Amino acid sequence: MIRPLRSVLYMPGSNARALEKARTIPADALILDLEDAVAPDAKADARARVCAAAASGEYGARVVAIRTNGLDTRWHGDDVAAAAQAGPDAIVVPKVNSADEVRSIERSLAAAGAPEHTELWAMIETPRAILDVASIAAASQRLTTFVMGTNDLLSELRALHAPGRPALVTALARAVLAARAHGKAILDGVYNDVRDSEGFAEECRQGRVMGFDGKTLIHPGQVEPCNEAFAPSARDVEHARAVVEAFDAALREGKGVATVNGRLIENLHVTDARRVLGFAEAIGLSGRD
Repeated sequence: MIRPLRSVLYMPGSNARALEKARTIPADALILDLEDAVAPDAKADARARVCAAAASGEYGARVVAIRTNGLDTRWHGDDVAAAAQAGPDAIVVPKVNSADEVRSIERSLAAAGAPEHTELWAMIETPRAILDVASIAAASQRLTTFVMGTNDLLSELRALHAPGRPALVTALARAVLAARAHGKAILDGVYNDVRDSEGFAEECRQGRVMGFDGKTLIHPGQVEPCNEAFAPSARDVEHARAVVEAFDAALREGKGVATVNGRLIENLHVTDARRVLGFAEAIGLSGRD
């Protein structure tokens, strides 16, 4: 079953109203945040609130994840233990730097009684993580998803924000390669200026072109344009259907290739087309009126 992750919205764990509002936001996934969005003296209360929300079953078909504090913080152990008991769809751990850290987190989740369905999502946001990203991807079956932390990565690179993200392209591409080599999903980082709809749309386009499954978001207003950017268009779906139908017809005639609109169609094109059709079905896009 395909699980769309086009739009993945961070929600502050210390804000009860935001957690309630999230039930109506059309994001594919929610990350209930215990890290950046929560002040140190509010961590314990936020932990209890987030875990209760994640266990409530009130978010419908949305994927619900809990982001813990980092491995090097005093809150991490309690976060992991509580989140494991809540049993969300995923637990997101920031600044994962090595395969050893992945295995350590995996052991902690198992010791805390995390159910099998609770996945591990690793945030990739340091130069060290980028250099070791393939070994991180291969470290665990529970690890299913990379989440790019582009703000932290830029900071550690001492680089600057710029259109097209020239300082990050190599790192982003390397992470996508590792994710695909090991069968993981991968989410692009956030776009900081919630008022810049044009810049946001361009960064979504870049992320999709590079191969990302979706994008992490910081504002509900970014959700619908992100869903659209990371979904196939109706034309894409119709073309995919035509590819599959033409190839099936060719096989019935004993041929190994087909043509659609004058273009040669081979097995790899059919694989891509079936992926498009499966994704379209998962998000309710038929491609036909």
